[in-house]
Amino acid sequence: MAYQFVKYEKKNRIGYITLNRPELMNALHAPCHEELGEIYDEIAEDPDVWVVIVTGAGERAFSAGNDLKATAEAGRRPPEDRSFRPPSAGGGFGGNTSRWDFVKPIIAAVNGWAMGGGFEIVLASDIVIAAEHAKFGLPEPRVGLLAGAGGIHRLPRQLGMRRAMGMILTGKPIDAATALDWGVVNEVVPMDQLMATAERWAAEIMECSPLSIRASKEAALAGMHMSMEEVMSTRFAAQELMGQSEDLIEGPRAFAEKRPPEWKGR
Repeated sequence: MAYQFVKYEKKNRIGYITLNRPELMNALHAPCHEELGEIYDEIAEDPDVWVVIVTGAGERAFSAGNDLKATAEAGRRPPEDRSFRPPSAGGGFGGNTSRWDFVKPIIAAVNGWAMGGGFEIVLASDIVIAAEHAKFGLPEPRVGLLAGAGGIHRLPRQLGMRRAMGMILTGKPIDAATALDWGVVNEVVPMDQLMATAERWAAEIMECSPLSIRASKEAALAGMHMSMEEVMSTRFAAQELMGQSEDLIEGPRAFAEKRPPEWKGR
């Protein structure tokens, strides 16, 4: 299916999502969220896609976040309708910030500025590869908003309270080197190596059983909000699927036969 504001393609079991409004630093408005929601819905149901890579068009920005011009238009509506609320349908801002049941791994390949909602998309991803010139920030208070698509909640959990509050309360960005030092990203590379590096990570993930990967992601994320006693006694949905799969038999068999496993994802 062709989209107007987002590019989507798949190859080698990777789904590639490209935010495609480079003239606006890939800022997102309502039609973008609708398209992204549809794409993530499709990926969730597609057995041929095992890993997602999300990036932005061009070399300037991953995403500047919320399209403020569209928000300014909303400001002309009656006062009770003015507050910006990130979309709850279709997985939230950028299609992934409120997609709690998406168990396939998401790699963010950050090709420039990731600000506001763009940074929130990054924070909702599982692995982050950044170009050397990338920057990250939540500048919403500087324009009278807040990072309501999860940024003000995910950042302290991922970064620690002091550093996170420093970013949140000043709206100041950090560069890629700082993001790596602080643990916001997994790897920083030159721009011309960005996609190849993201694909390398995807390939390494796909060396593992896809059902094991999904079960591991689901358990890790859900378990963050549970006690150790509770989480250790819980069997999650993806874990149940893994336990009934052909891959559960294939993994030990391949190990015993000293050969690479042939994963089927079922």
